[in-house]
Amino acid sequence: MAGRSVRAEQVRATREAIRTTAERLFAERGVNAVSNRQISEAAGQGNTAVVGYHFGTKADLVRAIAHHHTERLERVTERLLAETGDSAELRDWVACLVRPTPTYLAELGSPTWFARFSAQVMADPALHEIVVDETLSAPVWRRILTGLHRCLPELPAEVRAERIAMTRHVILHMCADRERALALGTPTPRASWHDAATGMIDAIVGIWTAPVTEGS
Repeated sequence: MAGRSVRAEQVRATREAIRTTAERLFAERGVNAVSNRQISEAAGQGNTAVVGYHFGTKADLVRAIAHHHTERLERVTERLLAETGDSAELRDWVACLVRPTPTYLAELGSPTWFARFSAQVMADPALHEIVVDETLSAPVWRRILTGLHRCLPELPAEVRAERIAMTRHVILHMCADRERALALGTPTPRASWHDAATGMIDAIVGIWTAPVTEGS
């Protein structure tokens, strides 16, 4: 029994070392620029086949990294959503979309790689759907979008879809840019993740309330 427990702990530690190392390398270099050999060596694993043994394909490894974060990110989102209640204010629902990621990154401490990892994966056509499946399909996000759409009932469906995409890009890339700046020790426009989220909320409220121009 004790032997099995030790072995299980060793497996858990190995998987965690591979996952965290892969996340860092993918964030810094891009997914396609990193090999399983590089991951295993950076994770201190002598066997170069260890990545495939524990995670399968590279896509499976990307999904495992995304799932590790999104489970915890959803808990942050649920907390913020509970505070919003049945608000009829657009800004409150935009805040529910924006604040979870900066709040989560702040809770992780420094350095972090999740925002840059997400940006790299979302830019890869072959892996893009993994992050979409792991995050945007979750019920908590659908509840937020439902609340947001209630505030703008006259907005055409195609414009809503367009502005959801704009919102996603602002959050994804602004978080990745700030995370990169913090890692490099370069100045950032805002002093904290909380303040960075406030700036994004201001901008995204502007996106959602912008006029709709029809025709050319």
